[in-house]
Amino acid sequence: QVQLVESGGGLVQAGGSLRLSCAASGRTVGISAMAWFRQAPGKDREFVGAIKWGDGSTYYTDSVKGRFTISRDNAKNTVYLQMNSLKPGDTAVYYCAARTYWSGTYYLAANYATWGQGTKDTVSS
Repeated sequence: QVQLVESGGGLVQAGGSLRLSCAASGRTVGISAMAWFRQAPGKDREFVGAIKWGDGSTYYTDSVKGRFTISRDNAKNTVYLQMNSLKPGDTAVYYCAARTYWSGTYYLAANYATWGQGTKDTVSS
């Protein structure tokens, strides 16, 4: 079983940056991809981006392309979400998730079996 722990959330002004980390532990050898989702108050959880564990390919939702970057450190079993040019609309609880297989539906939350506890990010205007 895999456990995920996020860190790095907080309060930042619009235009600022935050870097989130997600450390995986346990049976990490089976991870094929990890992703970041977010959930704003009163809204559904939405896909932010994903990274394939093998080749490091990354995928993003359109609203964060060019502003957010996902990277990984295989040796540390850690995934990062670098968020730049933050907007108030980015305010949400951010969750990392892991899955044991890859498919074209990497943007669906239902395809991820393991989730972190979430970290709250607030962007003030």
